[in-house]
Amino acid sequence: MHFARSCLAIAALALVVGCASRAVDVKPAPADPAAYAGWACERLAEQIDAVQQRAADVAYAVDTRAGHNMIALGIGVTVFWPALLAMRPDGAEAAELAALKGRFEAMQTAAARHRCGASLTASAAERDEALPVGLGDRLVYEQRTGPRGAAHELGMRVASLQHDQLEFTLDLDGQALAQRWYQDLAGNAVSSPQRAQPVGLQRLLQRDLALGQVLAGELTAGDALPGRARVRGQVVAIGPQQIGGREFDVAVIELFGDVPTAAGGSTRLDGVMSVDRRSGVLLRLELRSSDNARYALRRRLVRVEAGGG
Repeated sequence: MHFARSCLAIAALALVVGCASRAVDVKPAPADPAAYAGWACERLAEQIDAVQQRAADVAYAVDTRAGHNMIALGIGVTVFWPALLAMRPDGAEAAELAALKGRFEAMQTAAARHRCGASLTASAAERDEALPVGLGDRLVYEQRTGPRGAAHELGMRVASLQHDQLEFTLDLDGQALAQRWYQDLAGNAVSSPQRAQPVGLQRLLQRDLALGQVLAGELTAGDALPGRARVRGQVVAIGPQQIGGREFDVAVIELFGDVPTAAGGSTRLDGVMSVDRRSGVLLRLELRSSDNARYALRRRLVRVEAGGG
């Protein structure tokens, strides 16, 4: 399933990058699959994801300096290698991306030789048991928009637990929404041209957040590019917290940055959020912006309804 989803992501993003003006053929740096012959399937799976995550982070840093945001589409840890390489053909980043792709291909070959499919499924099952939420669980949030906005109930039900992401169905005040929510296990929104998110963090959060860690990324409100906010954050507290009978491993993050205004300028954004460090599940989000109402938002997890309840 992980491989099939990767292929779908590649096919979709190929349409986006097919007309890139810098389509330079950067070859992967050779790597020998034999170097990974002694690795267990679980280690191979973890490192394949880590290599792709590093490639996405390098590409995002290049994009930020260049003033465009190809990788900010938020494709999670399944990266579209042709786009990453073609759009960034120069300098040290190109060499690192080529080396990462070489390692990726070598580890994929090693995994295929080990026939890791069944082992990876078992590892995923063990991981799912360690998460604070399970398949079918419904996370219930109180949500308010604006300083004095009325309270609404936002429901997010776990529809699937993937190797690298969670999928939720949504409902608002008891009414089912057609849209679905996808996020990686750090808490970043995962989107593609077919997966638009209403409000989501992109390339901001990381797994296993540490006290004092500094973060940078984007916060999006809807699909329109003028809605993107550049945000930074710092982990100011970590520790256990129990909500609705579930134990969460919480990181509290202070947020600050700039959001665009209707007049074409920018205005200050600040806030705070807390997420579960194991699953990326959002526990609390408070955003404040005086001149962009899309970023005046409060969302707080109030209970967790067990699957089937």
